[in-house]
Amino acid sequence: MDKRDILRRNHVTVRGEGDKVIVFAHGFGCDQSMWRFVAPAFEKHWKIVLFDFVGSGNSDKSTYDPVRYSELTGYATDVLEICEALEIRNIVYVGHSVAASIGILAAVQSPALFERLVLIGPSPRYINDLPDYIGGFEREDIEGLLGLMESNYAQWSNYLAPIVMGNPDRPALAEELEESFCKLDPEIAGIFARATFLSDHRDVLPKVKTPTLIMQCTEDLIAPLEVGAYMHQQIRGSSFRMMEATGHCPHVSHPDETVDLISEYLLEAHSGIDKVAEA
Repeated sequence: MDKRDILRRNHVTVRGEGDKVIVFAHGFGCDQSMWRFVAPAFEKHWKIVLFDFVGSGNSDKSTYDPVRYSELTGYATDVLEICEALEIRNIVYVGHSVAASIGILAAVQSPALFERLVLIGPSPRYINDLPDYIGGFEREDIEGLLGLMESNYAQWSNYLAPIVMGNPDRPALAEELEESFCKLDPEIAGIFARATFLSDHRDVLPKVKTPTLIMQCTEDLIAPLEVGAYMHQQIRGSSFRMMEATGHCPHVSHPDETVDLISEYLLEAHSGIDKVAEA
């Protein structure tokens, strides 16, 4: 696959004025439009790369391979191929939810490509492994959700979107997420969901050498506080920020705080760059 095919496959969008690069990666059931409240704040000082995971958004769904994407490593390979096609290195990778795990896998495989990782609501394993690990769900909970997904996709979308988004006082947010879920091909969504919710990448965390920021929301039913604390402990030298934002999608529900925390973290590494949130 040549460079143009790779960029078309993932519907890659590049904008911004800077020399250094931020890659924004969306979570399960979403697409690059979910970054519309955050990414523009960085365009004055950074080159911004947005894309859709294959099967999501405006990606080229004809390139979807159910075997390749049955594990998150398939998506991690795509991230590396996008970097290669754009000829970018030393990137800041901002990944939400499952895209955080995808970014970790990519950074461990090709650490020279990554300067920083920013992980928003990450989880290396969603299923509890008691007594040592709290992921937030029992396996039967996940299997029940996957079963509902297969039997009645519309009902699954309607049920899960409010849980993921949180912020029940702002129902329009959950409605947007439900609409995003419904745009997915149910078969592709089912494979991606299994790759997401049944995976266990805890063993990869100690291998991360890239400086990492973990952003943890309050009242996040998908990635509870115990998960963020665990990742902070396992990724040596990582930074941890507890957000005032609630729910699992702060880049949509609380974009200003999301921009501020990413900006402050990057300023620590890149002194002399004006705080983007004030630009």
